[in-house]
Amino acid sequence: MLFAKLLPREGNFFEMFNQHADRIVEAAHAFSKLVENYADPHLREKYNQEVDHAERAADRVTHEVNKALHKTFITPIDREQIHTLINTMDDVCDLIQDSAETMALYDVHHMTEEITRLTDLSVKCCERVKDAVYLLAKVADPSTAEAALKTCEEIDRLESDADRVMRSAMSKLFRSEPDVRELIKLKAIYELLETITDKCEDVANVIEGIILENS
Repeated sequence: MLFAKLLPREGNFFEMFNQHADRIVEAAHAFSKLVENYADPHLREKYNQEVDHAERAADRVTHEVNKALHKTFITPIDREQIHTLINTMDDVCDLIQDSAETMALYDVHHMTEEITRLTDLSVKCCERVKDAVYLLAKVADPSTAEAALKTCEEIDRLESDADRVMRSAMSKLFRSEPDVRELIKLKAIYELLETITDKCEDVANVIEGIILENS
C-alpha cells in the first residue's frame, strides 16, 4: 500500500493539453492575420514570427507531456492515448507553421479567395479542437462527454467544408491559372491548408476514442 502511494500519479496532463490547445489557436489566429495583411511586408513578418513563437511554445508543451509520461506510473487516461493526442495536436501547429513558411519560401505575391476561405476554416477547426480538449478532464460527466462529442462532430463538418473548398479551388486553379509556376505555388498552399483541417479531424477522432473509453 505504501509503495502504491509513493508511485508518481497522473501529473498535469489535462492542463498541458489545454496549454497546447491554446498555442494551436494562437498560431491559427496569427496565420489568419498574416493572410489578412499579406500585402504589408512589415505585418507579414510580424505575424510570421508570431506563428513561429506559438509553434515553439507548443513544441515545449509536447516535450513536457512526453517527459511526464516517462515519469508517471499512473496516468488519468491510457498512456498511448496521451502520446497520440499530444503528438497529433502538435502536428496541427507544425502544419500552420509549414503553411506560413511555404508562402515565404515560394514567394507567393498575393492571397486568393480560396486561401482566405481555407484559412478561415482552419481557424474554426483549431478553435473547436481547443473547445474539445478543454472538456476532456471532465468527460466522466455524461453531459460534458456529450458536449465534447458534438464538438468533434463539428470539426468533422468543418473538415468536409474544407474538402469542398479544396476541390473547387483546384478545379479553378487548373482551369484558369496560365502561369505554371504560380499554379504550383498555389496548389502547394491549398494542400497544406486543407491538411490542417484533416489533422484537426485526426485530433477529434483521438478525443472521441478517449471519451468512449472513459465516460
